[in-house]
Amino acid sequence: MGYVDGELPLEPAPEAAARPTLGEQPSREAADSRPLAARMRPRQWQKVLGQDQLIGSGGALQAALTGGSLPSVVLVGPPGSGKTTIAQLLANSQSAHLIALSAVSAGVGEIRAAVAEARVRQRVGQRTVLFLDEIHHFSRTQQDALLPHVESGLLTLIGATTENPSFQLSGALLSRVQVFELEPLTKEALSELLDRALAEMEEGLGARYLTLDDQARQVLVARSGGDARIMLNALEQAAATVDDGGVLGEPAAVRALSSPVLRHDRAGDLHYQLLSAFIKSMRGSDPDAAVYWLARLLEAGEDPTVPARRMVILAAEDVGLAEPRALEIAVAAHSAVRLVGMPECRLPLTEAALFLALAPKSDSVYAALTAAAEDVRSHLNLPVPLHLRNAVTGRDRQKGYGEGYQYAHDDPDGLVDQLHLPAELAGRRYYHPTPHGQEVALDERLREILRRRES
Repeated sequence: MGYVDGELPLEPAPEAAARPTLGEQPSREAADSRPLAARMRPRQWQKVLGQDQLIGSGGALQAALTGGSLPSVVLVGPPGSGKTTIAQLLANSQSAHLIALSAVSAGVGEIRAAVAEARVRQRVGQRTVLFLDEIHHFSRTQQDALLPHVESGLLTLIGATTENPSFQLSGALLSRVQVFELEPLTKEALSELLDRALAEMEEGLGARYLTLDDQARQVLVARSGGDARIMLNALEQAAATVDDGGVLGEPAAVRALSSPVLRHDRAGDLHYQLLSAFIKSMRGSDPDAAVYWLARLLEAGEDPTVPARRMVILAAEDVGLAEPRALEIAVAAHSAVRLVGMPECRLPLTEAALFLALAPKSDSVYAALTAAAEDVRSHLNLPVPLHLRNAVTGRDRQKGYGEGYQYAHDDPDGLVDQLHLPAELAGRRYYHPTPHGQEVALDERLREILRRRES
């Protein structure tokens, strides 16, 4: 039916007896073949690191872990933060039968099999906990198939996801679960986890009496991206290159993490968080942060046209007429991306990001459009003044189209005193220049135009 983080492989047969329960311990041979990260998974909630707000004293899930009532929950957090571990401990605390599925591979058929199994268990008074990893991959149809059994209490759902459940789960399912967010593991928690792995005699590397130097520790903690699984597996790989009793140094740690994985999902929360940080850094005139977030996006494999498009938008929305060249440079960078592609297009993208970050800022273009759009919506279908209409036919001329229109180029200064807005909106001002950059000159020009019209 599925798996949990590479553990708890489940047989496809629906018989309850064919499924391993959470309390079963693997054989010594099976334990030795598991990665270090799997072997070091805590079996007691007191040993879970970095999530005190949930399972520490007074934490939201502490009562459930000590035998209290367990509602259906969804655990949200980055990879390697302990979602699967906490889910397993919650199921264990209830003396419940665990069915573990991965939403990546499971479908409605697996849900039906789980429901049938849960009914069998219910007859003998045993609860069933359904652990659904990567729950955000479940479609609305699959969520609907699960919903009535969660609502009735036949299944206690524990979902795990790296994505925002508000976007990925149906409102009906969300209303029947409690959502708890796991924090990224701190450097201190990761460092303590390294110490445990090096000291643990049976499941860890303690029997090899290895020493980890400070530089190697820093590399493993910093370059694992806060993912305990990646860090422990890198430690195991680095340890394989050192003799028993030896010192694990920085070179071995660097080799083990020679291709560090940057977390990124082109359609997920982190994707939008990184883009938001990129845009807000340029808007906030912080060139260093803008370049960092751009590099973060590109190093993670982001399509370079995505930040390029965002810069075109920012050039008009946040820089605008305070520096008219901003839009030209942003559009040129976008064209360069399509012309030369990666990796060379990183340079024109960086040049544009730096220019936009350092450019004077003005939202007057955005504000003018917003104000005008409000009048469009509140004064629907106002007629175009007759003198602004083109008189194409004789009938148009009979109706007075174009009559009284003043041609701007007939005036030496190119200025005419006539109404260009609908009569109902006469005197409206939408564009208000800011005192930033090139808009200072535009403000002077606008004031002169208004003086001429009023004289």
